[in-house]
Amino acid sequence: MKYEIFKNIERSSRDEKYSQLLSEYGVATVSEAQNKTGIMREYIHPLQQNVSIAGRAITVECTAADNLMIHAAFELCQKGDILVVSTPEHTVNGYFGELMANSAIQRGIAGLVIDGGVRDIKAIRELGFPVWAKYVNVLGTTKKNPGIINKTMKCGGTYITGGDFIVCDDDGVVVVESQMVEKVIENSQKRVEKEVVTRDRIKSGELSINFYNLRPVLSEIGVEYKDGRVV
Repeated sequence: MKYEIFKNIERSSRDEKYSQLLSEYGVATVSEAQNKTGIMREYIHPLQQNVSIAGRAITVECTAADNLMIHAAFELCQKGDILVVSTPEHTVNGYFGELMANSAIQRGIAGLVIDGGVRDIKAIRELGFPVWAKYVNVLGTTKKNPGIINKTMKCGGTYITGGDFIVCDDDGVVVVESQMVEKVIENSQKRVEKEVVTRDRIKSGELSINFYNLRPVLSEIGVEYKDGRVV
């Protein structure tokens, strides 16, 4: 394996606006807007509640029980970026803790997504630094082994490249490929507008089985209505 650090990622003057919109739409809407793709596995879960963030990803591949590359990634991050870290599948260490959260805050990093472990959870929550992680474990790491920064990697079961957008909230995490962000935002807005109409119909008392026209579906798949009750 070749260990490399790519210092630059794709950026644009509209990144802040893109990130704001993606954060407002949220993981569920964005994932539907790109045909249910880019969704990280269910085990990547938030350590806080009621927090939604989005931004460019700085991707970090760490080796087993070693967080050297996270430290190396800090200086590459710009305000609003999100650290996205992968670790070997069977490691159990806490790669990220309170001191690193302080470093991330000083760099203006918006949050952390890690397919691996974190520790110092109470302190990180008190700092208000958002984290989405696979697990919590107090076991620490070394800082001596090589890794890779800002190349395509797998995190939470989905591929992500440095510079892609990532959206995180209470529902989990979804990746938006950089070249698709404008289309995904357009689709997300259309979905939001459609849901406004649907929500109004629900509030007016309409049944979803009717306005989604689901009765023919039930018939086609062999579901039958019967009068009376089971005796």
